[in-house]
Amino acid sequence: MLRFLPLKLGRLYRCLKLLLVVGLFVILLMNTHNLFASFQKNELTDRRFINLNKCPACFGTSWCRKFMNGQVSFETWGRLRFLDVFNVKNVYFAQYGEPREGTRRVVLKRLGSNQELADIDQKICKRATGRPRCDLIQAMYKTEFARINGDVRLLTPDVVEGWSDLVHCPSQRLLDRVVRRYAETKDSGSFLLKNLKDTERMQLLMTLAFNPEPLVLQSFPSDEGWPFAKYLGACGRVVAVNYVGEELWSFYNAPWEKRVDLARQLMDIAEQLTNNDFEFALYLLDVSFDNFAVGPRDGKVIIVDAENVLVADKRLIKQNKPENFDVWYESRFEECDREACLSFSKDSLCSRVTVDHNYYAVCQNLLSRYATWRGTTGGLLHDPPAHIAKDGQLEALLDECTKPKKRYGRFQAAKELREYLTQLAVSSSSAS
Repeated sequence: MLRFLPLKLGRLYRCLKLLLVVGLFVILLMNTHNLFASFQKNELTDRRFINLNKCPACFGTSWCRKFMNGQVSFETWGRLRFLDVFNVKNVYFAQYGEPREGTRRVVLKRLGSNQELADIDQKICKRATGRPRCDLIQAMYKTEFARINGDVRLLTPDVVEGWSDLVHCPSQRLLDRVVRRYAETKDSGSFLLKNLKDTERMQLLMTLAFNPEPLVLQSFPSDEGWPFAKYLGACGRVVAVNYVGEELWSFYNAPWEKRVDLARQLMDIAEQLTNNDFEFALYLLDVSFDNFAVGPRDGKVIIVDAENVLVADKRLIKQNKPENFDVWYESRFEECDREACLSFSKDSLCSRVTVDHNYYAVCQNLLSRYATWRGTTGGLLHDPPAHIAKDGQLEALLDECTKPKKRYGRFQAAKELREYLTQLAVSSSSAS
């Protein structure tokens, strides 16, 4: 019986695989005309396809000339529209060409699923007219996105607080930074709203409210050493960012030395986002293997999904001194039956100077034996070499970083874990 069961499962797997192949073949036959049309036409030059017709209810127009000139085009599979059913996140790989620079790979994002983008339209209409459907462009001019006009000198915290994770607890210093570094205007560099055109201001505010990822990438750019993908530009509801490399998940079974190096970098990212000279704490509220990628040449780990990043201004916290502001905040470990879940209090992240959230998020969801992703457990540092497993230090540090037994134990464990991983990386490179 025990031998018969695997045979039955094997046959079932082969049958399912055959059905999948046949199904895809049928879909290809049914879409033959569309298939040829997809390869002949560059849909990224279509205003409606990229939702340029919905501006200023969009994310920007700085790259529209490049799109309209055909400088941006989908890679092979991205041209097949019937495959969009599998692309829930609306993330595409494309080629971008410059006469002097040649062609390079970029990533295009709609910043939401089709349903989420449809919800944006409904919310704008309801804010303006109280009805779920309306003339979207006219409606934009009746929302708060338009009422914050050029006569207002600054974008202030009381206006946008709570709109999204980025501005759950904004300071004036943060908002000035967001406006000054806004890349969808020709006159960037000023924190004054009056220097933005009406349409640019509405696009900025809509992005801030519905998906602030572009603003995170612009405000904390990779050119200045922040661990985020480089923002390139937008056209309509499609934004372009630099292609980093393969997602972190593809390195789950990489050689031990490679995984140690990646783990060290992840802990360094947690430290940099928590403690930096700018005194902005950037807390990652969504940490999974899909949200990081690794450069193919330099092996550098980069954050490629920055939608759920909460920014707390430590200077403001020290200045306002809310209750218990100087008491160290420990994130609470909780068992969870879902993948990549975290427990946190946004209000606590906003009101404490010293917080261990980023260490907790990286250790629990990426590195430790508690990490669960795509049906696999064990984390990036699974199955260490025998001499490291026997020593027990790595497992003890990962456990304390994830589920601390001592008060403030995670802070110390994170520090020691970074040092330990650095030692392992150095010894591995010297041995090779």
